[in-house]
Amino acid sequence: MHYFDYAATTPLHPEASNVYVKLSQACYGNTSSLHEVGGKAQNILTFCREELAGMLGVESAGVYFTSGGTESNLLSIISLAKANKHRGNHIITTLGEHPSVDSALDYLKEDGFTVTAIPFTKDGFVNLHLLEEALTSDTILVSVQHINPEIGTIQPLERIAAILKERSILFHSDCVQSFGKIDLKPIAKIVDSLTVSSHKVYGPKGVGAAYINPRHRLVPVFPGLVHESGFRGGTVNVPGIAAFVTAAQLTEEMQNNNGTYSDYRDAFLKKIGEYPELFTIYQSNNIDQQLPQIIGLGIKNVEGQLIMLELNRHGFAISTGSACKVGQQHASKVMIALQVDLQNAKEFIRISFGNGTTLESIDALANALVQIARKIHAPIVKK
Repeated sequence: MHYFDYAATTPLHPEASNVYVKLSQACYGNTSSLHEVGGKAQNILTFCREELAGMLGVESAGVYFTSGGTESNLLSIISLAKANKHRGNHIITTLGEHPSVDSALDYLKEDGFTVTAIPFTKDGFVNLHLLEEALTSDTILVSVQHINPEIGTIQPLERIAAILKERSILFHSDCVQSFGKIDLKPIAKIVDSLTVSSHKVYGPKGVGAAYINPRHRLVPVFPGLVHESGFRGGTVNVPGIAAFVTAAQLTEEMQNNNGTYSDYRDAFLKKIGEYPELFTIYQSNNIDQQLPQIIGLGIKNVEGQLIMLELNRHGFAISTGSACKVGQQHASKVMIALQVDLQNAKEFIRISFGNGTTLESIDALANALVQIARKIHAPIVKK
């Protein structure tokens, strides 16, 4: 099976796996325990926190380990919003955010907050004009995902941060797709909080982290918890965290592979570009604002789910969008944000590259996709 769904999840790196197994056997203590076994676990946790903080270029006091990107988004957004409710109750986001962000905001709506969701431009970027127009004196928080997981566009966070700084509005960014692919140190300096996940960078599932600038007061979503400075509950997964940090460090060393992924992207798009009557590509026209590893496209007049199943039958694993929405009767989030009509939205599929991708597999995927699309279109053309 040729795997092209790295934006959904990645295989566990062997070195991260070794770290997990060894620490699961040798470092099984609870970090809150006062005995020597607990102290050993606490020391490793402190080391991991400092290492991750170094990768982000932030203070370790602002790093909180969680069960993944979803929990990180939920706790960060809800905590920051509640801590600043005395300043206002309005939050702005985009129509293309991860479902966990939508979930956090739906929860806050029940607590009296109002939410404005901004659409994308045709190139896949948050409409900054509409965002500025949506700002009010009650706006306390804006949440914009750094890289869209379905088409790979890189949002202009620096420009958004400049707009918000003038008004002292908090800025949260879901950086799950960008972590390990782009240096986040510049981003960490301009946002008030950001989130990352282990299984997107060849670490184990069930581990993630949130960074919240230590200058902000936190209001725990669930009161009375003691782990992670009260940010969340549950015995801390030290082996998983150590494996996560190990994988992240290894992935960080390979960030210069983006040049290779650009070559892969060019090769794939060149091949299918010979058939403009079959395919619609969703991307930025500016190469500096496009992550090369993610390609979002539609096969004209064919539902994406059919293409996905046909490619699977031919030995290729792709997706029809964010894995958190697969199986639900909803259009792709990015298609909604792009305000694409429902019929075209159903045509959407996503291809994403990773460490196991080769130029040969790219060529094979492109050939298979063209073959399947032409075969399906043949009866349509005859009619």
